[in-house]
Amino acid sequence: MKVIGIIAEYNPFHLGHLYQIEKVKALYPDSIIIAIISTNFTERGEISLLNKWDKTKICLANDIDLVIELPTLYATQSADIFAYGALKILNSLHIDTLVFGTESDNIDNLIKLAEIQLKDKNYDILVKEYLNKGINYPTAMSNALKKIANFTIDTPNDLLALSYIKEIIKNNYQITPIGIKRTNDYHGKDINSNIINASLIRELLNKNNDISKYVPIETKKYLNKNITLENAYNYLVYAIINNQEHLNEYLTVDEGIENRILKQLPKSHNWNSLVMNLKTKRYTYNKINRMLIHILLGIKKTDNLNDLYIRILGFNQKGQKHLQKSKKKLDLPLYNCYKPHLSKTFDIEYKSTCIYSIITNNLNLQTAEFKNKPIIKN
Repeated sequence: MKVIGIIAEYNPFHLGHLYQIEKVKALYPDSIIIAIISTNFTERGEISLLNKWDKTKICLANDIDLVIELPTLYATQSADIFAYGALKILNSLHIDTLVFGTESDNIDNLIKLAEIQLKDKNYDILVKEYLNKGINYPTAMSNALKKIANFTIDTPNDLLALSYIKEIIKNNYQITPIGIKRTNDYHGKDINSNIINASLIRELLNKNNDISKYVPIETKKYLNKNITLENAYNYLVYAIINNQEHLNEYLTVDEGIENRILKQLPKSHNWNSLVMNLKTKRYTYNKINRMLIHILLGIKKTDNLNDLYIRILGFNQKGQKHLQKSKKKLDLPLYNCYKPHLSKTFDIEYKSTCIYSIITNNLNLQTAEFKNKPIIKN
């Protein structure tokens, strides 16, 4: 029986995600599907529209067998660290196949590019040359790979897939990567199809448009209000002002950008305007959003530890059986609910949930960290 891993943000879970699950089940009818999901904030620097417990209910209702938490410390970092955390957890749970969406639909090319990143010394030299010209890392990486392999990779899901494959090769994980071609453009704006990208769904929600045709009924049930980073802006301003002498201590606040933050803050009136005022050729929008989230959550560079854990959010009968079998061979600690000081990374997750609960006006989420046991679908 195949054990399939899916790494997801589900922000929100939409019909494209359901299509991916259905494709997996068609390819591997007897498989177990394990989803590791971002919780309160995401790799692209967004706030989650759905809390982790509602996401888990949606996952279980749509044929995912086991749902695992991807800790905020890893979920809010660049693609390589995001991939490192997710795959270390999934490998500990003994998946043998990783399935992900791609734009290019050419797994051999992605493997070739991952091997270049890991083994070709010219790659690192070229990346440094491009960075020294003041461009951002994703563009420098794409340019270097194009020069060496004559193959362009610059779309979000392919870049993430590249990080996944690189992590598998680097750690010699016995995991087969499988790409499923996306049915839509990540940046696309066509709303006529039933399958559109998550960022467009968020945009439609922000304009109070009906998104019912783009999401399963379970998502619609829990997606009862729009949540954006703008809801967090006043808390961010407080965090910046209250810690202005120590901003450089926060995770991903590098290269003196703390001075630019303090200079631009009085000129900004919301989250988006601050991001626009901070934007340079060297910093992508996602990188700036992640950096601001780290300040908001109080995550410091000293917190960036190799301190992973496995937290079970939910399972069905198949998932429970796999979990019971896997427990004997886990190489990471397994937790069902939060207790202080079990893990520094888990403490950060709790703090993230507390701040998220204030932003979303759902204070019950704080006690849920302590009380909620895994959701069981019978």
